Amino acid sequence: MTDRPRIAFQGELGAYSHQACHDARPDYDPLPCRSFEDAIEAVQTRKAELAMLPVENTTYGRVADIHRLLPESGLHIVDEAFVRVHISLMALPGVHLDEIRTVRAHLVLLPQSRGFLDQLGIIGEPAADSAGAAAEIAREGLKTVGALASDLAAEIYGLNILARHIEDQDHNTTRFLIMAREPDLRRRGTDGMMTTFVFRVRNIPAALYKAMGGFATNGVNMTKLESYMVDGSFSATQFYADIEGHPDDSSVRLALEELEYFTDHLELLGVYPADPRRH
Repeated sequence: MTDRPRIAFQGELGAYSHQACHDARPDYDPLPCRSFEDAIEAVQTRKAELAMLPVENTTYGRVADIHRLLPESGLHIVDEAFVRVHISLMALPGVHLDEIRTVRAHLVLLPQSRGFLDQLGIIGEPAADSAGAAAEIAREGLKTVGALASDLAAEIYGLNILARHIEDQDHNTTRFLIMAREPDLRRRGTDGMMTTFVFRVRNIPAALYKAMGGFATNGVNMTKLESYMVDGSFSATQFYADIEGHPDDSSVRLALEELEYFTDHLELLGVYPADPRRH
């Protein structure tokens, strides 16, 4: 135990969420959690000060359930972090690449390295967690099995990296949100600010079109807009949005005032500096 603050994430030590914590908050101790809900609860119950939650990936899109969990969490977005997903093939010390017959990784990682694996005739086996697969190989001494995971996982579990950055696409990046119990609206980022909110439009014709008009007329860039059902109802739709700017900016303030006129629910989830890698 240390006196350092803790940051919670979903997954095993060495997961890409852990990598995000390591890069964005190196002065925090990581707290691995079984689920996203557990990571959120760790902050709610003060077991951790922050939570690192993935929201979207350039290859696979939105992370399931996160948009539903954020408004219900009572937490606030205080930062974003972009992590380039580099995939490395690792195995026990002393094992050579030509000895590997199968590799284990999370189901979403295997297709991202398909070209490399097919070239070497290596069979991919889905695992619940890529870092967990690395831990299992180290624990059980599996000599013909490798894992696809982060370099951090190899370091933690004492595995050797046989091939680095074997992903087929060179743009695979995951965006994370850093959540805290209290918002912080005072900061101004050197690369701009982001504001995230959810809303439901009033039941009037063309409500969404009219609600979006305020952002266009005030020159506010909306970088993300997604809809999802609320409570399993086809008639209740909630929208999740990211915009560039701070609510204190006159353009953003006017756009949000106009949006509020056409909504019956508007909730601010966070105001935070834009990650430099966003641009």
